Amino acid sequence: MSIEMVSIFSSLHKSCKRLFIFLPLIIGLLINPISANALYPSDPSSVDVLKDDLHGADLHNTEYVKYDLSNQDLGEANLQGAYMSVTTAKNSSFKGANMTDLIAYATRFDNADFTDANLTNGELMKSVFDGAIIDGADFTDANLDLSQRKSLCERASGTNSQTGVNTIDSLECTGLKGYMPPKPKA
Repeated sequence: MSIEMVSIFSSLHKSCKRLFIFLPLIIGLLINPISANALYPSDPSSVDVLKDDLHGADLHNTEYVKYDLSNQDLGEANLQGAYMSVTTAKNSSFKGANMTDLIAYATRFDNADFTDANLTNGELMKSVFDGAIIDGADFTDANLDLSQRKSLCERASGTNSQTGVNTIDSLECTGLKGYMPPKPKA
């Protein structure tokens, strides 16, 4: 009987230890819950946040999860540190936008206009840029899927007016295997 008692006290002691380890965490979450300030399409209040014209808007550190930003004018907007996940931004304008440190995972940028945009240090994995205009866009140190990088290199041209970096150099096109420089326009 004493072995059973020792076993019960041992189990009780371990349970109390675990409780005391997690108790501050539980109390902390109850007092100050973690909030994610992401915009979700299912949240009706998030629709009110986006205006029809976001040109030049300060949207740094905002989050767009499964959001439709198609046909939006985000030209000259500050999207520094913004986060997009499984978002659609087809036919949108990002002309001259500050998109440094942008995280855009699995985002569709089909036919979007990135003329003179700064995408330095962007995390753009699994994102698609089919038909996107990238004249003067700066992709320095941006992480892109290899297939997207090659596709962008085929139409890379111009120099970013803010950073002075050539688009073709920022994409590191000359180091890609199988890369053919774009043909000069006549």
